[in-house]
Amino acid sequence: MAQTNDAIPRNADAESRRLIEDVERVKNWKRWGPYLSERQWSTVREDYSPDGSSWDYFPHDHARSRAYRWGEDGLLGFCDRECRLCFAVALWNGKDPILKERLFGLTGPEGNHGEDVKECYYYLDSTPTHSYCKALYKYPQAEFPYCKLVEENRNRGRNADEYELIDTGVFNDERYFDVTAEYAKNGPDDILIRLTIANRGPEAAELHLLPTLWFRNTWSWGCKHEGCTLKPRLSRTGPTAVVTDHENLGRFHWVVEESVNGVSPELIFTDNETNDERLFNVSNGHRHVKDAFHQYIVNGRAEAIDSRGFGTKAAAYYRLNIPAGGQVTVRMRLYADEAAPAEPIDDRFDAVIRQRIAEADEFYGHKLRSALTPAQRQVARQAFAGLLWSKQFYH
Repeated sequence: MAQTNDAIPRNADAESRRLIEDVERVKNWKRWGPYLSERQWSTVREDYSPDGSSWDYFPHDHARSRAYRWGEDGLLGFCDRECRLCFAVALWNGKDPILKERLFGLTGPEGNHGEDVKECYYYLDSTPTHSYCKALYKYPQAEFPYCKLVEENRNRGRNADEYELIDTGVFNDERYFDVTAEYAKNGPDDILIRLTIANRGPEAAELHLLPTLWFRNTWSWGCKHEGCTLKPRLSRTGPTAVVTDHENLGRFHWVVEESVNGVSPELIFTDNETNDERLFNVSNGHRHVKDAFHQYIVNGRAEAIDSRGFGTKAAAYYRLNIPAGGQVTVRMRLYADEAAPAEPIDDRFDAVIRQRIAEADEFYGHKLRSALTPAQRQVARQAFAGLLWSKQFYH
């Protein structure tokens, strides 16, 4: 039988209280977290090949167009512990051949030292209940050198150094964006999300930003596996508001900031369904498919997205021009029906995030030895963040 809050010591800090509440099943504080993998493609989890060649069966080139079955992936993402409803960041610098929706890397046969992610990203902070999380991704303003990374590493021997992203020159003159994602829980089912994009370069630069919300596809496999549900739905309820309906997860609302530096987002929709036409040269069973946002943003195909305002994948599309040395902050909120705030994005929004940061500081202040220097404490804090952010969902 679940215990009450009487089991919590009165002198416990806020994060320790949340941990006790979660253990005692008083509140489900760990229901949401950074459980979303940065890479699901080319893994044994998605391998249906007859010979077990997972690296060849589901390459990175398929990832934007092919619905996963056993997991999902995304940049700096968040999801529920069963990976039903997922949130992550998508980006486009106006030069890349594809929308940046997940980490790129080399498969085993491609790398001179085996498989290896070729990106620059950092886990900066997290509490054990993920009441506060922070991570950073560095996105080049020049075209991302996908082919160059593969070709150069493939041609190098095992005794040679690896050819890294920084070796390609795409970060020269600091021409990149720092994309920082922060998550703060106002409650177990009320998540505040703040994205901060900083232009580190010497000139103004354009960035296409697509915070994206979607359902993992659990409805296209014949409903013969555990966790199979009726097809869920994301629907537009306002210019910057989406409601989510899922048979088991319940109803959630996603509200994004109406205006950022005078720029209003466009809500766009599609379905998390495989683009069979592109991958297998057969007719699609669905009009709107997983890679529709790539087609819309990069290829300019307006018909790719669902103009009716619903689907199983949605994004708030911001087209931002960020001055040299400047930054832009975009705020949004994901919350359950029963956790609805009076105003999703108001003056208290940033105050809640500051409070969660202060609580994280207090929690780790009790855990780390007082003799550590500030630099050593930062190293330890990031090490804990790496462990906690890596606590990912694998079906």
